[in-house]
Amino acid sequence: MDCEEKKIIAPSATAVLTHNRFQSAGTSTSTLTGSTAVLSPDNAHIVPEQAPPLEDKKSEAIVQTTEHQNTSSDSFHTDLEKQEEEIQPRPGWYSFLRYTALNTYRRLFSLVFISNAIAFIIIMISDAQLLALVNAAAINLCICGLARSPFVINTLFVTAGKIPRSTPIRLRTIAAKVFHFGGVHSGCGVASAIWYAAFVGKVTYDYTHRNIPQGSLNIAVVVLAYLIMVLLCAIIVAAYPAIRFKYHDYFEAVHRFSGWAVILMFWALLLTFASEQKPSMGHFLVHQPAFWIIIIITAAVIQPWAMLRKVKVDAQVLSTHATRLHFDFTSTKFGQGISISRHPLKDWHSFASFPDKFDHPQTKFSMVVSKAGDFTGDIIANPPTHIWKRSVPAYGFGCECSSFFAVPVLPSSPSTLLPFAFLLANSHRRHENLLPHDSRDDWFRYRPLPLLSR
Repeated sequence: MDCEEKKIIAPSATAVLTHNRFQSAGTSTSTLTGSTAVLSPDNAHIVPEQAPPLEDKKSEAIVQTTEHQNTSSDSFHTDLEKQEEEIQPRPGWYSFLRYTALNTYRRLFSLVFISNAIAFIIIMISDAQLLALVNAAAINLCICGLARSPFVINTLFVTAGKIPRSTPIRLRTIAAKVFHFGGVHSGCGVASAIWYAAFVGKVTYDYTHRNIPQGSLNIAVVVLAYLIMVLLCAIIVAAYPAIRFKYHDYFEAVHRFSGWAVILMFWALLLTFASEQKPSMGHFLVHQPAFWIIIIITAAVIQPWAMLRKVKVDAQVLSTHATRLHFDFTSTKFGQGISISRHPLKDWHSFASFPDKFDHPQTKFSMVVSKAGDFTGDIIANPPTHIWKRSVPAYGFGCECSSFFAVPVLPSSPSTLLPFAFLLANSHRRHENLLPHDSRDDWFRYRPLPLLSR
């Protein structure tokens, strides 16, 4: 370590600074009488407390030279400020239109909805058939369900995560928006309801006007059609953002149980309608797309619940605001989501997980639950010993897509800081540019946990 004394003359004052250069760290620290300044290797700004008079001509010469240098520096900064002033901010209506009214989620919703609207017009202009309408409704219902399937979600993120960093930034930015798949889910859900409403209208018209052969459309088909329509409307109304946020538990119950009822009634509707067809029920079903689509939907709904388990949990209370839950039933990667619940038929909540290998080797992974509502508040106040889990760990943006960018910016609260530590485990990153400590393990072990306990 070198220590050398230098004299730095301010434009209107004389000041003596002791300059300590730490070669190992690459930074400079300087002390000034009455003030302290931290200097970077490139520039320094020092404001002395008092300006004593200059004493000799030598000092005057130094001041003139320094003033000339500072004039150049000031003009440089002035030019930058001038450039910044020339950049006019975009009007408020543009920001609202681009980032709120037409965000990625709503653009996906609109794309799905407009595509269905075009197909709907084409079918209705032509001689609309019952089977064409019910097949279109089934296709949209299938995509709506698959968009929430953990296996489909993992496939989307893993596929998007294979894009190399050498790909143009525009394409990587588009691929990184894969987590907006909810727009496809909601768009197909609303579209399926509209297709099905057209089907109900066609069934009602044909039944009342006897436009079909006698016996091929009985009252049971009409009743089931209307019951399904009522349930679809209830699901859409409960999913409206204002209602969903205010009554989230009711929304979740309506979404789950009404969805199950729709699938069961759709099976009953299809089988009842097929029972009246010629030459046989089996021959009719195997030639209908709706039959195979409803099989896919049913499998997608059953899959998460087939993996329902009650698992042991070790709760570590961090504060009155946060609790850390440790599990050992499987292994996870940084940022993978796990759905848990106190009761299998009540509200479910997903939390990002992270491995326990750094500070709690007795278990495999853990998650931090911070107080944000009734469920999380109860977990903190009454830590569980066992809890329900379902399906498989789900990937998210952090698990795969963060490697698209050299330096991603991830806003985080203290409670979500630990799952974001997936950056430490990413082999594609330059860890020395991300961490304030030489040892990644030590930083992970000691740095985030004090934040959680505050």
